[in-house]
Amino acid sequence: MKINFSSDIVYQSGAVVSKTILKNDGGTVTLFAFDKDQSLSEHTAPFDALFQCVEGHFTVTIDKENYSVSQNELIILPANIPHAVLANETSKCLLVMIKVKK
Repeated sequence: MKINFSSDIVYQSGAVVSKTILKNDGGTVTLFAFDKDQSLSEHTAPFDALFQCVEGHFTVTIDKENYSVSQNELIILPANIPHAVLANETSKCLLVMIKVKK
């Protein structure tokens, strides 16, 4: 499967749009498109995740500390640590959640 970040997901006014690219026992890969000022509220996940900005600019909050994440940058979201995401402009990201077998 070939993914084009520009055309495979489009912005929607006042919304966050998501498209699951891959989902299996090893984890998930999801593409997101955020309109300006849209966010994902603080939450936790049971697995580590890689958050890669592919377009635009985000503020990612991890355990109450803010990080600026711009195009071609990524940040690791540690398992079980509260995090949140805010799009400072229309922005796209790729989220890779890695499930660990116990």
